[in-house]
Amino acid sequence: MDISFSVFLDNMFSSPVLFITVALTLGVIFVNGWTDAPNAIATCVTTRCMNVRSAILMSAAFNFLGVFIMTQINSSVVSTISNMVDFGGNSHEALIALCAALFSIVVYSVGASIFGIPTSESHSLIAGLTGAAIAIQNGIGGVNMNEWAKVLYGLVLSLLLGFASGYLICRLVTLACRNMDRRKTNSFFKGAQIFGAAAMSFMHGAQDGQKFIGVLFLGLAFSHGQNSVDGILIPVWLMLLCSVVMAAGTSVGGEKIIKSVGMDMVKLEKYQGFSADLSAAFCLLLSSLFGIPVSTTHTKTSAIMGVGAVKRLSAINFSVVKDMMLTWIFTFPGCGLISFIMAKLFIAIF
Repeated sequence: MDISFSVFLDNMFSSPVLFITVALTLGVIFVNGWTDAPNAIATCVTTRCMNVRSAILMSAAFNFLGVFIMTQINSSVVSTISNMVDFGGNSHEALIALCAALFSIVVYSVGASIFGIPTSESHSLIAGLTGAAIAIQNGIGGVNMNEWAKVLYGLVLSLLLGFASGYLICRLVTLACRNMDRRKTNSFFKGAQIFGAAAMSFMHGAQDGQKFIGVLFLGLAFSHGQNSVDGILIPVWLMLLCSVVMAAGTSVGGEKIIKSVGMDMVKLEKYQGFSADLSAAFCLLLSSLFGIPVSTTHTKTSAIMGVGAVKRLSAINFSVVKDMMLTWIFTFPGCGLISFIMAKLFIAIF
């Protein structure tokens, strides 16, 4: 199968469905960089290690590197997303269903924002793909449960491991520095936290970028009459395209999100911000290596809560936990149902 960039452009402009699929995917990647990436630098900004604009530009650069480098080293998350569902043997209908899944993410996200329901692009993507696969296969036979089980592992990793690693690392740092001069440690942790924010940005690109590369990869395969992406190498231009779009979305900003994550949940000092970034980056690296798709937002917020628990449990704003639970309760069935209906409708029309 020829998946060179020139052939991709020819196919995209000759196939309206592929064009819409690519446009929707790139749009979701851009929004993901805009809304999710600021979580990576939230603690770095609110502890005054970097100003907002410098931190955003750094995050954009490391998001780019995360998508590009990690996908070449280990593309397990791409494989998980690509193999999670089976859209059947009709590649034309499969492409239409994929387009419906992406459209459902947009519909659900807009609707959720109107009603104040917290969302996760990662969970919306998984739910959308699943709902479309069930629609086109008329049953759960279109869902690869072995791959989908990794989503459940991801929920555990993002919450429990994020919290536990945040608590443990912050506790170790506290013990190691208990007899040191606070001014000297603050100077060290200012630089260490910039490193931690860069690591978080890199892993955000590695984790979320790969999810959407998997979707574009499926679209390319379907447009060439292929039913799966097994044995097909991811082209470098596709990695570059996704990483550039995510970096562009990150550069737009997200100051409100930075304040919400970095200040409203737990008021952090520099060593705590470093502990949260390091533990969240570790969790994202672990999940990426094992091909487990997780929510980077939930991983980071869980790590911050773990860090806050070192002080006292009352230091944590537990309304954030409630929002995470609501995301899980509403997103999977809600976005999945919309995707199911959209897939049935799109196949009937087109």
